[in-house]
Amino acid sequence: MNTNNPITDMHLDVLKEIGNIGAAHAATSLSQLLGRKIDMHVPNVRLVSFDDMFEMAGGSEKIVAGIYLRIEGDLSGSMFFVLPIESANHFIQRLIGDESFHFNQNPIPEMGVSAMQELGNILSGSYLSALSDFTGLNIYPTVPSLSVDMVGAIVSFGLIEVSQYSDEVIVINTKLQEEDEDGSTSVDGHFFLMPDPPSYLTIFRSLGVL
Repeated sequence: MNTNNPITDMHLDVLKEIGNIGAAHAATSLSQLLGRKIDMHVPNVRLVSFDDMFEMAGGSEKIVAGIYLRIEGDLSGSMFFVLPIESANHFIQRLIGDESFHFNQNPIPEMGVSAMQELGNILSGSYLSALSDFTGLNIYPTVPSLSVDMVGAIVSFGLIEVSQYSDEVIVINTKLQEEDEDGSTSVDGHFFLMPDPPSYLTIFRSLGVL
């Protein structure tokens, strides 16, 4: 990593703890929204190369539903949340009550787009809220935008700024488990967190783990 603020295992452990608090808040919101129990947790947080990031998401040519937003306030950076297209279809079908919905429709029905953006709002907002609570920093997301495309196409433009300072990205693995009368369904998604370089120092100074 060629940034001047190297990330240690202790930093990643702190981000994982924050992620699990955010995941618990997001699960509560999703359970209320869907009317059934949703569990969500963060199995691990890793610092990976760009190539490994693409591989974790199924390869750079894997078609996913991706939510992109900017982080603003006392921190700045980019955040992506990507779900395999099959998982995204499942969640949005349940959310809007329309089993015929599919992200390969052209154009994608507006109700499904809005529902996916709301999912992105809940997930990213819960994580950033937990991060804000821990650091005491004023952090907020921009309105999320939705893309259905190859992972490489969705994420690459977010790497332009980061790649000037670093060749690695923080990956927050996220597991969502939905329970209903038919059993449980487990879905793995990924947050790609890309703070702008000066924000690394701000985060870890605020957490007291420099």
